[in-house]
Amino acid sequence: MDENEFDRYTIVLLRRPETFPELTDEHLEDLQARHLAHNDAMVRAGHMLVAGPTGREWDDSLRGICIYRCDLDRARELTEADPMVEIGWLGYDAFTWWTRKDAL
Repeated sequence: MDENEFDRYTIVLLRRPETFPELTDEHLEDLQARHLAHNDAMVRAGHMLVAGPTGREWDDSLRGICIYRCDLDRARELTEADPMVEIGWLGYDAFTWWTRKDAL
């Protein structure tokens, strides 16, 4: 396999952890706004390609998917700066995804 034939992205699966803080509706609304602002900032900075919520048809803990344009360590760092991740409302799984060059 010639690594130069592939683009690499980092996929982040945002998950609801088994235990998470109790929040008021007002706090959750503010947190959601800051979460969305964080994602928008990641896109504007060129770190993230796209992000969005998921249906929970097969995994109730899965809440969203982010596709980062940076390596795994940097994507983890940026994900941990997400306000929802910072307070433990969301956890995440992250992995590298290889695609055919210029597929996205």
